[in-house]
Amino acid sequence: MIDDRTGFSLWADFIEREFIGTKLKEMLALGVVDGATSNPSIFANAITKSSAYKEQLKELDGKSAKEKYEALAIRDIKAAAKELKRCYDTGYAGYVSIEVDPYLSNDAKGTVEEGVRLFNEISKPNIMIKVPATEAGFEAMEQLMAKGINVNATLIFSPEQALKAQKAMKNGIDAFVQYSDDGRIEGVISIFVSRFDRKLDARLKELDLPTAKTGIYNAAKIYNELQKCNEPAIKPLFASTGTKPEQNLPAEYYISELCAKNSINTAPIDTIEAYEKSDGRGKMALPVDETIINTHFKVLEVAGINIDSVYQELMNEGLKAFEDAFSNMLNTIE
Repeated sequence: MIDDRTGFSLWADFIEREFIGTKLKEMLALGVVDGATSNPSIFANAITKSSAYKEQLKELDGKSAKEKYEALAIRDIKAAAKELKRCYDTGYAGYVSIEVDPYLSNDAKGTVEEGVRLFNEISKPNIMIKVPATEAGFEAMEQLMAKGINVNATLIFSPEQALKAQKAMKNGIDAFVQYSDDGRIEGVISIFVSRFDRKLDARLKELDLPTAKTGIYNAAKIYNELQKCNEPAIKPLFASTGTKPEQNLPAEYYISELCAKNSINTAPIDTIEAYEKSDGRGKMALPVDETIINTHFKVLEVAGINIDSVYQELMNEGLKAFEDAFSNMLNTIE
């Protein structure tokens, strides 16, 4: 849960119907987490593998696959928002996010329309609409926040993306505040971490270069840049922070190494539980000195790794993964 001394917060990167009323409720009561995130892959896994959705799916017979998905997801997000409302009422925390259709990633108008519709249908103040950090996405983020809708900018890989998202969110907040004095508006910038290491570490190992560091240093660089913006209503959120068995890393690695003031880490449940049991719990790991960060990326450059190309490849892969998960889920429930 949010640490009042540091502003560090843990969110559960998981949504599933039975989990919301049991494990999530327990973790909230124990002060372990104070928020939750979802994405098309998480919902696809929940809806296609859990028996908790069978009854509602029967009731939705005759609806289109997307209508069925939205009805299922909206019910879950509403339930999670209800559980998290007490955290929300205490201050900056208590949000749950739902992502727009990933096939709208290059459609600003469609993203805004769907974001507004989902926000209104869920009708809870502690909802964040998740928007991929594409050029169309930045435009949509600004428009949504100008309407008083909280936004989670997702699939952030590069500092450039993060700063564009921050600027769009700030413009949206300023517009909202100018024309409304009712309600609060906040956003998070979801910086993806472990995918860098899963993509590059085999090559780095062959070159006898440090592994499991690129994701950390990239996130640390973005964190430093966002801290300079000094916008308390927009927080960095570290995402993609679970580890894979082949990485041979402690389960809590990407939480412990990114523990930072005024930040959020959203992680799988087993990762959070490992962190709660670890000796490093609560120890701040960021900021990292810019010289150390720049030296690492200079080493990558000398080794022939073009980090800008890596940013674009990871973004393309992330968008495709969400589209594929969404499409497969729709085909399953059709």
